[in-house]
Amino acid sequence: MNILETKRLILRETSVDDAEFMLDLLNQPSFIKYIGDRNVRTIAEAEAFIETRYRQSYRDNGFGLYVVELKETAVPIGICGFVKRDTLPAPDIGFAFLPQFCGQGFAVESAAGSMNYGEEVLGFTKVLAITTQDNESSGKLLLKIGFKFVELVKMPHDDDALKLFSWSI
Repeated sequence: MNILETKRLILRETSVDDAEFMLDLLNQPSFIKYIGDRNVRTIAEAEAFIETRYRQSYRDNGFGLYVVELKETAVPIGICGFVKRDTLPAPDIGFAFLPQFCGQGFAVESAAGSMNYGEEVLGFTKVLAITTQDNESSGKLLLKIGFKFVELVKMPHDDDALKLFSWSI
């Protein structure tokens, strides 16, 4: 199901048909470094991850992370959307892209589109974001779309403090 369109992109719900793409994305060195190792190593594990994480979030929260695909070719290039964490008081925007699609403005375009969707359709008045301290590109993207750095926070099961960003109406 398509969620939103931007000039060059379509964001849509993730399905088990995306397992090969998700397996590739989840095992990129940049994903593992900045987001974490999800220990998904096979197509079957990717299918289960999609069902228990992404699709479950759509059912439980009415939102989640969405596949970002090129409008012209329908090629999946990344994910972007919202996560509801028990450890944060508001939805959290997240994004990740295959390396060959970085540096072309797709992350900014999809994140800005997601924020519009979050405000106009989902009714969000506050959205948070977390990044590792050394993830400068994600921090710059967040500032570019209207987030402000708040503080360093410790999350459960994470040894290092993370940067917390916030956006609100």
